[in-house]
This record gives sequence, C-alpha cells and structure tokens, in this order.
Amino acid sequence: MPQNQLLYLSQADVASVGLTLAETIALLETAFREKGQGRVEMPPKPGIHPGAGDNFIHAMPAYIPAMDSAGIKWVSGFPDNHQRNLPYITGLLILNATETGLPIAVMDCVWITAMRTGAATAVAARRLARPDSSVVGILGCGVQGRTNTEALQVPFPLERVMAYDASAEAARSYAEDIRARLGLEVVTVETPREAVTGCDIVVTAGPILKQPHATIQAGWLDAGAFASLVDFDSYWHPDAMRETAKFCTDDVAQLRHYQEIGYFQDIPPVYADLGELVCGERVGRETSTERTMTCNLGLAMDDMAVAPTIYRRASEQGIGAWLPL
Repeated sequence: MPQNQLLYLSQADVASVGLTLAETIALLETAFREKGQGRVEMPPKPGIHPGAGDNFIHAMPAYIPAMDSAGIKWVSGFPDNHQRNLPYITGLLILNATETGLPIAVMDCVWITAMRTGAATAVAARRLARPDSSVVGILGCGVQGRTNTEALQVPFPLERVMAYDASAEAARSYAEDIRARLGLEVVTVETPREAVTGCDIVVTAGPILKQPHATIQAGWLDAGAFASLVDFDSYWHPDAMRETAKFCTDDVAQLRHYQEIGYFQDIPPVYADLGELVCGERVGRETSTERTMTCNLGLAMDDMAVAPTIYRRASEQGIGAWLPL
C-alpha cells in the first residue's frame, strides 16, 4: 500500500475484481461464525430519512478482528429513484487499516450490497431450507431478485424459478437474464401467490416499507418451504409469518432497533439469529415439513467481510486509482 494514500474503486472497478458468489458466501460464513462466537463489534446502524417516506441513508460500521477488517458503509435507499432512472440503492464504503485507523480504500458499495445480500440468504438457507430445494419463487425482479437467485444456485440444485414483479417489463428482463446466465427455467407469473405456493424457497425483494403491504397471506407458503425476507416484512401478512416454525434474523439487536423506530410491529418471536445458526448454538431445520423464515436486515459485517478481499485483489491486479490522503 502506498504511504498516506487510499485506493478508490468505482462500481465497475469493484465488479471487475472477479469475486464470485461462492467466494462471497464463504466469506460471510466466516463472518457469521465469528459473530455467533461474540467476536464481532457492530452497533445497530443509525439512519436519516431525507424527503421522509421510505427513503433512508444508513451509517453501517463494523469490526471483524479475525478478518482484519474495520470500516463503515454509507448507503442510501430511495424507492422512487426508478422514476428518475436512478438505482434504488447507492453508497460508498470506507475500509480502514486496523493497525493505524487510516482509511486505505473508498469503494462504491452497490455491487457489494447486491452480492453480500444474496450470499446472506444462501448462508441462512443452508440451515433452514430443505437440501433438495429446486423451485424458487422470486417476488421483486430487480437487483436483489437476481443476486439472490444466483446465490441460491450455489448450495441448491435449482431447476425452476417462478418470478413475479408489479412491472411486467421487470419480470421479463429478469427472466431473460436468469435463463441466459444461470440456465434455469424461469416462469413469469401474473399473481404473487403463484410465486409462493408450490415453491421450496421464496424470496421477497421489493422496496423496504415501514407500513407493509402484506400481500402474502396465510396458507400460501407450503409446508416444508423456506422464505427469505430481503425487504423486511413488507410483503408478508402477520398471519402468514406466524405459520412458520422458526422465524430468524441476522441480528436481533438490529431488529429491536428497527422496532423502536416503527418497523416490524407485528412479527413472530425470533427463534435465532444467523450467527447462532452458523456456529451451531441453535439448530436449524429439523423436519421436512416445518416452514422456516429469515428476515435478514443487511449488516455492516456483511460488507466488511467482503471489502478486504476486494481491496487486496484490486491492489494486486492494478485496479482503481490511488488518491492522496
């Protein structure tokens, strides 16, 4: 590392490093094992809400000693950005040297956020979904719909995807992409229920809403199915969530923080967090018929698990621009 300089990585730079989803999943496995053993420092993320509504900008710090990783992500989510032809999620990540505290890299976080969120679903699904799961329902066919599908293909023998989006064009684009890149059968459906009932794994990946639209009703999720709530409880009616035998999350403290500011007002009791599942403190799926669910909130440690590898590979490959401090 050049003295008193930091490496700037654009979104294209980050993507060009070549980190795979399988590698990303492995990095998150390590991070959640450390978390389950109490070796991660990560306060609940504070946020501001410019323009009110469901807009947010969050500060997400974390320190993972075992991965020599410390830093913060400053990330925004503005649901109406699509009307401006802008992405819903944008932001930057700062990586610091753990021995001096100096910033050593600033990188775009959009690619990282997309990949690590899908990877966290896969980490949870390894403990909560049936190993033979082959049919996935995707509700919300944007970036997270794509990366969650791709991540789930790593540990599961996926064959078919049932894809729903309020925008028919978004569903069509998703279907073309997933067929071409992943070789899966993709069926675009006209109703949300068709992307839930009959599926082994269900991922809801719409905008995060403080007031859920609660489209998914009790009786839709099959016995033995697993659901990943990437968009908090926005898609789920409370009665549908209460049908699950195990309701999990990636971090209980963060969930409680969100409840204090108005989210998650009617959810089941939390059975376990993902760190407990990964390190074996709590058992995951126990029968082939129980319904299981995780609501992964998106944690700073997910990003900090990935950022050092991206930084090292970019440095080795000559990617990015060195800037003076």
